[in-house]
Amino acid sequence: MSTPSRLSLAVESGTVTLPEAGRIAVIAPRAGADITALPAERVQVITTMKPDFDAFAARGYDCAVAPEGRYAAALVCLPRAKPLARALIAQAADVTDGSVIVDGDKTDGVESILKDCRKRVETGAPLSKAHGKVFTLPAEAEFADWHTTESEIAGGYVTAPGVFSADGIDPGSDWLARALPEKLGANVIDLGAGWGYLAAQVLGRESITRLDLVEADHAALACAQRNVLDPRAAFHWADATQWQPDSRADSVIMNPPFHTGRSANPDLGRAFIASAARALKPSGTLWLVANRHLPYEATLAQRFKHVEEIAGDTRFKILQARHPSRQTR
Repeated sequence: MSTPSRLSLAVESGTVTLPEAGRIAVIAPRAGADITALPAERVQVITTMKPDFDAFAARGYDCAVAPEGRYAAALVCLPRAKPLARALIAQAADVTDGSVIVDGDKTDGVESILKDCRKRVETGAPLSKAHGKVFTLPAEAEFADWHTTESEIAGGYVTAPGVFSADGIDPGSDWLARALPEKLGANVIDLGAGWGYLAAQVLGRESITRLDLVEADHAALACAQRNVLDPRAAFHWADATQWQPDSRADSVIMNPPFHTGRSANPDLGRAFIASAARALKPSGTLWLVANRHLPYEATLAQRFKHVEEIAGDTRFKILQARHPSRQTR
């Protein structure tokens, strides 16, 4: 028998009271989140993450990337980044006529968020369970100053709260950009393109005729569209581990993520490698930057005929993999 989720226990105990009618916004849930305590026919899942969007859509939920109209209540599933967590609470408060429910793990900063909320409103008594908390905010709560907007960092690039490397250029991506050769071929793919730094650097090469930017975070992709104005760029809101191009590429560049929440997950990077191999021509090349400790070489050797480290230090390694094998998965 499965253990009831924290949200289910909060509803059953009366810590959370659901409205009898009206839509309920569920903001930023991860794919595995249990929201079955809410009436599915009245739920709209709001997420900018394509894998999460697809997972809830497959379960029959109405899904959107931004709020659509007003809601009788809203559930905010706290993300890891505190500026984004605050922004999502402010967003929920703006579009909700009823209470805002906040659910988060201790590792995602729920204790800190609860303290911050208590400084301005009287929150409902929290329910503590499974290393986290659920609490509610009253309908009249005001969090306008918690809204965050796109910001400009060094180099004139636009980023947004919660996207990867929102505060500056990622050192690994910068290293990869400088290590790439002048000749990458005419058709290049940037898997996990983020807010577009690598793509912007690569498009300095006149030999490139097309660059596909593939990014699962809708907010990051929106920034990339601001940062990369070159007409050769094509933007795809997609799960990079599942996306397939309409024609195979000469090169794939990537700085793949290796975390799911706060937990290291090298399998995510391995899935990126498999996707890159499928997307490349038989003569194609993958260019990859990774933290030194990540064990990607074995996966690369399975997927490509030639693998070598072309640069690196104690922190990063730049790997080149040529001639993908014809595996389908």
